[in-house]
Amino acid sequence: MVKSKFLTQTDMKIGLIGDEDTVTGMLLAGVGHVDGQGKKNFLVVDSKVHIKDIEDHFHELTGRKDISMILITQDCAEMIRRAVDEYEHSGKTIPTVLEIPSKACGVRSLGP
Repeated sequence: MVKSKFLTQTDMKIGLIGDEDTVTGMLLAGVGHVDGQGKKNFLVVDSKVHIKDIEDHFHELTGRKDISMILITQDCAEMIRRAVDEYEHSGKTIPTVLEIPSKACGVRSLGP
C-alpha cells in the first residue's frame, strides 16, 4: 500500500524570479530548492533570458502545489506584466505573488 503524502506548511516553498544579485542573496538565505527531476524554484534573469522563458517559469511556479509564495522583482514583473495581472485577476491566493524592489529601484544619487 502506497501512502500519499500531504503537503504541510513545512513542505511549502518560496518561488523566486529576479536578477542575479537578488536570487543569489535569497539562495544564500536558504530559499533555493532543486528536486530530483532538476526542477528549480528559482530563475535568474539576465540579458540572455527570453521573456517567454520568464513567463513559462512564472506559469510553472503558479501551477506547482508545493509553492506557497512567489517573489518576483519589479523589473521582471514588468517584463511579464500581462501574465502577472492575469494571475492576480484569477482569484487564486496560493501561491501569493509579491513584487519586491529591484536592485535598480533602490539606487539613489546622494550628490547635489
